[in-house]
Amino acid sequence: MSTPSQTVGPYLSIGLTWDSGPYVVSPDAPGAVWLRGEIRDGAGEVVQDALVETWQAGPSGEFHTAGFRGFGRCPTDDDGRWAIRTLKPGALSGQAPHIAVTVFARGLLHRVYTRLYFADEPANESDPVLATVPATRRPTLIAARTGDGYRFDITLQGPDETVFFAV
Repeated sequence: MSTPSQTVGPYLSIGLTWDSGPYVVSPDAPGAVWLRGEIRDGAGEVVQDALVETWQAGPSGEFHTAGFRGFGRCPTDDDGRWAIRTLKPGALSGQAPHIAVTVFARGLLHRVYTRLYFADEPANESDPVLATVPATRRPTLIAARTGDGYRFDITLQGPDETVFFAV
């Protein structure tokens, strides 16, 4: 007899986070920006106790940059908000600067994968991965510029669902 499956959570923040997880770079690093957003479910309700992870290249477009971790992890708070402090990545292998994002949350059997692209990046027009996404759905992958970084909200289901990729 097999054990029945269950969804992730709701206690992701107990064992999967650490104090420096949201800091891909030190808070005072030159050029550092905040990536901030909310996670919402298909009904528009905030998702508490979800976990956002980011992977990215450094500003030069390389993954192995001295002093740059390239990986961030942040749980959502009671208002469904998350924040990661990082550097904007450089272009990588003919792709526009982007950050790989995964989300673990209640109701999911597996994490979901998406990409965060930057609204102020001209290379988005020629990015081969972004070009595979229907034009009407691309805005769900674009982070808006804010005063100290970028805002990237994630919707897990429904008409405004963020585009997720099968990897």
